Amino acid sequence: MALYAAAAAVLAGVDSRQGSLKGLVYASRFQNVKQLYALVCETRRYSAVLDAVIAGAGLLRAEKKLRPPLAKVLVYELLLGRGFRGGGGRWKPLLSRHQARLKAELARLKVHRGVSRNEDLLDVGCRPGQASPVPRFVRVNTLKTCSDNVIDYFKRQGFSYQGRASSLEDLRVLKGKCFLLDPLLSELLVFPGQTDLHDHPLYVAGHLILQDKASCLPALLLDPPPGSHVIDACAAPGNKTSHLAALLKNQGKIFAFDLDAKRLACMATLLARTGVSCCQLAEEDFLAVSPSDQRYRQVQYILLDPSCSGSGMVARQLEEPGAAAPSKERLQALAGFQLRALCHALTFPALQRLVYSTCSLCQEENEDVVRDALQQSAGTFRLAPVLPSWPHRGLSTFPGAEHCLRASPETTLTGGFFIAVLERAEEPSSVSQAETSAPELTPSAAPKRKKRRYKAAAAPSTPPRT
Repeated sequence: MALYAAAAAVLAGVDSRQGSLKGLVYASRFQNVKQLYALVCETRRYSAVLDAVIAGAGLLRAEKKLRPPLAKVLVYELLLGRGFRGGGGRWKPLLSRHQARLKAELARLKVHRGVSRNEDLLDVGCRPGQASPVPRFVRVNTLKTCSDNVIDYFKRQGFSYQGRASSLEDLRVLKGKCFLLDPLLSELLVFPGQTDLHDHPLYVAGHLILQDKASCLPALLLDPPPGSHVIDACAAPGNKTSHLAALLKNQGKIFAFDLDAKRLACMATLLARTGVSCCQLAEEDFLAVSPSDQRYRQVQYILLDPSCSGSGMVARQLEEPGAAAPSKERLQALAGFQLRALCHALTFPALQRLVYSTCSLCQEENEDVVRDALQQSAGTFRLAPVLPSWPHRGLSTFPGAEHCLRASPETTLTGGFFIAVLERAEEPSSVSQAETSAPELTPSAAPKRKKRRYKAAAAPSTPPRT
């Protein structure tokens, strides 16, 4: 099966230092990037366990043509994953010949280590709930469906809907097949962290987006009304772009820029799957885009999520095992680019509101960049106060920095993130629609409106239209 060959190639590339895990996944040209990424990450997480089982069962000695990376992927699927997908192709009969020995070796390893669960075989730093207590966030794509329909569908599949969460603690204690509606975002569902939905029919059909809560905030806080012209300056892989399109209801225009052709191609596939029709993709450096170009004369909203160190990413240790904090030189280079991009964005003549975000925890890429850009704007723009109930604020490095938002697994149960909302100063200050319409972190009623339900099925190939 192509999935297993692609996963093995990525593993081999990471081991030989040909690139980062994520970069190799995007370069693989495998159509379902999320599925491939999830399989590779899980296989690497159990790498030491798989090595022990494969060696103990003598698999590579018996199957001399089977290369170690592919063996790891196949044994993970057989023993620890969801079983062979798509019938397993020619690999299923090959592994079936060794299934009894492999299972026996896994059981022996558990007895030897005094554990009963597969995840207890992991090193402490790799165990779910210990590396990070982040739940699985799932954004409902309102271009194709609504939260009520999706909730009903999951209930028909045997999941237990617990209503809208009233606090972060409700999210922290989620387990099993229970799920909640997020207390802040009305289109965001929350599942236990180990819930795997990469093969779920609603995800495959583009009705669901697997997106961390913190990553959903930039589009929400930019809050462009339908009909707006918006720039997504560093757009790939496209989750935020699809969120913007949903907020616009596909009415208006999104100009999306990215320099990486492969990532842009994957983004085009994602946007097509999620029903986005208002976006124009361009393989172009945002810094080379002229603010005086007549195509952008109506752009009032810009989302800028530039390249960063990724120091807040929960999965970073899977992509770059043992990665240390970014060096001072790397931070300086990144911050220089980020500042240039932010200052460039602020020169678009019709711009009224901009969201700057990173998945970094470093002050140099966050508060320092925003401070310097505000100074260079000479009072034209200012920080907008947003989400006053958000528990984690910007570092107090300059006056007004408390209007910035930070996120982390410890304080917000999300990936590490930073967000600043800038608005044109000469316009009267007003609370954004996102702030007033989105529920605060307090209990509120779950949606009760009923729509036509999906046809109940264990795994339909394409969910019915709503």
